[in-house]
Amino acid sequence: MAERKATVKRDTLETQISVEVNIDGTGQVNFATGIPFLEHMLDQIARHGLIDITVTAEGDTHIDDHHTVEDVGITLGQAFQQALGDKKGIRRYGHAYVPLDEALSRVVVDFSGRPGLEMFVDFARARVGDFDVDLSYEFFQGFVNHAGVTLHIDNLRGHNAHHQIETIFKAFGRAVRMAVEMDPRMAGVMPSTKGTL
Repeated sequence: MAERKATVKRDTLETQISVEVNIDGTGQVNFATGIPFLEHMLDQIARHGLIDITVTAEGDTHIDDHHTVEDVGITLGQAFQQALGDKKGIRRYGHAYVPLDEALSRVVVDFSGRPGLEMFVDFARARVGDFDVDLSYEFFQGFVNHAGVTLHIDNLRGHNAHHQIETIFKAFGRAVRMAVEMDPRMAGVMPSTKGTL
């Protein structure tokens, strides 16, 4: 099997982002984004998805964290798209339920080639430390648009915003791990009746 790795750089007037991924990794991480809570969440994706992720980012955080968080999502999505190639042999679909104390989230993903995000979360508060909870939506929107995935996120319960977001990112990592796993019964086969994803 070819190595499923990618390195993507994104430079704009607002941010300079570099992302490296190894889909078949062990959950190793290296982050330098200037946004500690984002790094905590990226760590959840890596650890629970068994994906090695390196992210360096410089952005206009003197304004706010919006552009940096969104652009990290975009660049990570591009890296996944590149690393997965034609997607032959992958399971394609993944899902996970993850609890954390009182919070419970469900994430379902389809590496369909069709971007779509349905995210239903009633956050208990607007910020977790300095992190605006709305930016979690912007991260996932950037990811789905550039990875070409359909993603459904539901926080089923929770009254601690940190727990709500963390269950979402953990479940996302688990669902992605399932979806990108190679299916030995589908070796070399496109998991689509259309013949392309």
